[in-house]
This record gives sequence, structure tokens and C-alpha cells, in this order.
Amino acid sequence: MKRLFISGHRGMVGSALVREAARRGGFHVITASRGELDLCDQRAVFDFLAAEKPDAVIIAAAKVGGIHANSAYPADFIYENLAIAANLVEGSRRAGVERVLFLGSSCIYPKLAPQPMREDCLLTSPLEPTNEAYAIAKIAGLKLCQHYRTQHGLLYHSAMPTNLYGPGDNYHPQNSHVIPALIRRFHEAKERGDAAVTIWGTGTPRREFLHVDDLAAACLHLMELDNPPDWVNVGTGEDLTILELARLVAETTGFSGEILTDPTKPDGTPRKLLDISKIKATGWQPAVPFKDGLAAAYQDFKASLAAGGARL
Repeated sequence: MKRLFISGHRGMVGSALVREAARRGGFHVITASRGELDLCDQRAVFDFLAAEKPDAVIIAAAKVGGIHANSAYPADFIYENLAIAANLVEGSRRAGVERVLFLGSSCIYPKLAPQPMREDCLLTSPLEPTNEAYAIAKIAGLKLCQHYRTQHGLLYHSAMPTNLYGPGDNYHPQNSHVIPALIRRFHEAKERGDAAVTIWGTGTPRREFLHVDDLAAACLHLMELDNPPDWVNVGTGEDLTILELARLVAETTGFSGEILTDPTKPDGTPRKLLDISKIKATGWQPAVPFKDGLAAAYQDFKASLAAGGARL
């Protein structure tokens, strides 16, 4: 049975990876909460990996957030994500870990990258300024794995998911991503009987969304490949406008009021659609239809609210 350390197992991505590993079987999953292991503490990480001796590591832990959080706390985003990547990759090498999968983000690609974005457009032009700090840290993690693979002959590689959603998401009013932010706002507006909800920006940027269970399946699939790409996009290959998304969330939550836009707020990157032909060529493709996934995410939000466990 393969010993698999999943960092960030309590987060949305990490918990989906734990579920997928259990579904597939054949894994002894190793986890450590933030209170048990500070991933920014190099000595603690090195000692933990030396003691646990995992066969494989998935780096799902990260400091994440939406446009507001990335703009307000860029130093926190670049430092913490750099530290997590560096400590886990080098710690894995020292502990003799055979396989590492690093999880990045589609925001590593240039702001004005050709659409859909292929893996080879990385570092070809400037990044989106509002999340540059986070993106640079994720690029560094990707490059760590690429160069450790080249220099040390280790099978360390990366997956770059598009925007994620699903059970266990963060619904903080300022620091969450767009889908959980909209779910919470439309739900609360419906509960109050509001006549309208205003969304940030013009509503015209296009975004792609992947259910977190699809990402987890993709990650375990990649870990089974004998010769995976150094990094590979993971998405659906389809997108929609933020205004179209808002209308879908309103319909899902039962909000029947007006949807307004606020052009004084930033839009972020005009479009972020991934080219997923490389991972599809390995035999993986997404399985969760977006409307079904959105409905399930809303039910999870309501259940978490009722149980007092929602990340608000």
C-alpha cells in the first residue's frame, strides 16, 4: 500500500484528494493539520517527512483567495506559497520521496495569453497585476519540480487547475473566490428579500470552472502515469461570462431579483480558458456537469450552514 502525504487535507482540494484516494484504494493517506505541522517552518517539514517516509506527496496546501485578498495581502501570498513549495519539494528529496505532484493555478499564465491557454505560453508576457504575487509563487513551485526532475532524476511534476468549486469551499465575504462568494451573496439576498444584487466589475470577463472532485481524479490519474508532463493544465475547456455565472447562481439559489454590475470594481484577467488537450491525451477528462456541480455546491453550503461548519 502506497504511503501518500496530502498536504492541506482540510482544504477544499485536499479533502477531495483524501476522498478520491479512499475511493480508489491502495493508499495509506498521511495528513497533518496546520496545528500539527507549520508548512512554512523548514525544519519542521524536513523532520516530518523524514519520520513519515511517504512514497508520494501531493502539495495541495496553499494560501488562496480572490481578487480582493490577492490585492490586499500580496506579501503574505508570495511568502507563504513560496515557503510551502520550497519546504515540501526539498524536504521530499531529502526524505527519499519517489513522487511529488505540485498543484498550481491557471493564474500562472500571462494576463493576455492566447486563448485557450496552452502550457507553453508560460512566462511569455506579463502576469495579471492583481494576483502577480500568488502567480509568481506558483510558477516557482512548478519550476522547482521541473528542475528537481532534471537535476536529480526525481518524478516531481505539476498540475495547473482552472478555477475550482465544490464542497468545503471558503465563503468569506472578502477573501473567497467568485463561485462561493456569489453563492453566499445570492443566498443571503434571497433570505433577506433583497430586490437586487450587485456583482464586481462589468460582468464581461470569461471564466472556466472545474469541480474539485474532477481535479482530485485528475491528480490521482497523473500520479499513475509513468512519464507525466512536467506540468499540465486541468480544466473543462469551456467557459462563461461572470454575468452568465451570476445568473446561474441566482437560479440555483432561488434568487429572483435584479443583478447589477459595478464597473468601478476590477475585472481581473479578461479571459482565462485552459487548453486541456495534453491531459485529455493521457486518458482523463472532466465528468461533473457544471449545473449539477453548482447545485451540489449550494446544497453543501446550506448543509454546512445548518451544521455550523461553513467557512464564513
